[in-house]
Amino acid sequence: MRFLHTMLRVQDLDRALDFFVNKLGLEELRRHDSEGGRFTLVFLGTGHSDDPATIELTYNWDQAEPYPVGRFFGHLAFEVDDIYATCQRLMDAGVTINRPPRDGRMAFVRSPDLHSIELLQRGGALAPREPWASMANTGEW
Repeated sequence: MRFLHTMLRVQDLDRALDFFVNKLGLEELRRHDSEGGRFTLVFLGTGHSDDPATIELTYNWDQAEPYPVGRFFGHLAFEVDDIYATCQRLMDAGVTINRPPRDGRMAFVRSPDLHSIELLQRGGALAPREPWASMANTGEW
């Protein structure tokens, strides 16, 4: 058995792709439009050859109302080379850091559809540093 993907329903595909591709740094791997089913599936990944896991964004064309906020799936987790640089890049792109990396190891952000995204420092935690060490949590994650 091997892990294939996590599916996330999104209300605005362009906004979701802006977050996951342009801001978070994932790559669009493949896309499927279903005229009959009236949906689009977009598969995203890190692009690393040793990382087969993907996220499947499901965009239902006729979904007018926002999907209910639910944390039933938990979160998506990504290992990053430098948690401080990653969080700064996301902040510079307008993303709220909901749980700052005060410990030099872990942070949380949310997608435009309120999916929780955990960022974990590769290897050991980095030494705590400002402004992260004293930054408060914002909202939920």
